[in-house]
Amino acid sequence: MASQLDQLKQFTTVVADTGDFKQLAQYTPQDATTNPSLILKAVQKPDYAPLLADTVLAHRGEALDGIVDQVLVRFGAEILKVVPGRVSTEVDARLSFDTEATLVRARRLIALYQSAGIDRSRVLIKVAATWEGIQAARVLEREGIHCNLTLLFSFCQAQACGDAGVQLISPFVGRIYDWAKKTAASQWDEAANAGLNDPGVRSVTRIYDYYKQHGIRTEVMGASFRNVGQILALAGCDLLTISPELLAQLQGMDAATHPVVRQLTPPVSASASAAPLSEAAFRYALNEDAMGTEKLAEGIRAFAVDAAKLDTLIEAQR
Repeated sequence: MASQLDQLKQFTTVVADTGDFKQLAQYTPQDATTNPSLILKAVQKPDYAPLLADTVLAHRGEALDGIVDQVLVRFGAEILKVVPGRVSTEVDARLSFDTEATLVRARRLIALYQSAGIDRSRVLIKVAATWEGIQAARVLEREGIHCNLTLLFSFCQAQACGDAGVQLISPFVGRIYDWAKKTAASQWDEAANAGLNDPGVRSVTRIYDYYKQHGIRTEVMGASFRNVGQILALAGCDLLTISPELLAQLQGMDAATHPVVRQLTPPVSASASAAPLSEAAFRYALNEDAMGTEKLAEGIRAFAVDAAKLDTLIEAQR
């Protein structure tokens, strides 16, 4: 029996969104993504406690941020034993407004992967899509270090990422949906905002169409899904990163009775390149987008909190 997951893979590269690498094999994703929250969740499970303890013990006496990066790379290396493609590893969110510090951390992560025998082509460095983060990614891409720009909610963030030539962006579907639903309050009509009309789906579709129409090579990977409907509405997107829970739902649904229909298709030919976005234009456009401004700030704060919690766990074992 072919499942919806099997059929989705015909149109889109499926990526697993988890730090729990022992769950991955059953869904056979091409790539995997992690973030501070997912790593924190994983290291608190009994299955992964020895991995954390062994890594901390091996690097006891080193600087805390260095040990954190060792833990992140250890998880990434284990994930790459399961997936044939790439893993995304995130730079500390507390560096989201510091281009130089982001560059230092990103280069160190790549160096650690290479020391573990992993080619840089199999690693994407995740960076928050602030102006500073995007400029760091511009430099890293020129050095052959490929990036995944995350916490992307606003169209101007996607424009700037395309201008910078980043490898991949992760526009967040579910958090856009959450914001729209909360803002509408009692006026929210779930049926009218489902499927192709979902505000998060519309945002990703607009970015996908813009990139393809202008010949921008940056890959679009929809992320942060709340339900299977959002995923299926983006069938055909370059990549989709999906939680194990939603992967299980897709795997359990018979494609014969619930077929997956491709929704996103690139145009036959691309038009002229789009004009680049200046820093001033980027900042003003983001300021005008209340949802983008709020969700970006909220996302950085949340990841920073979990990064601090991971620091505390590691500090206790040093």
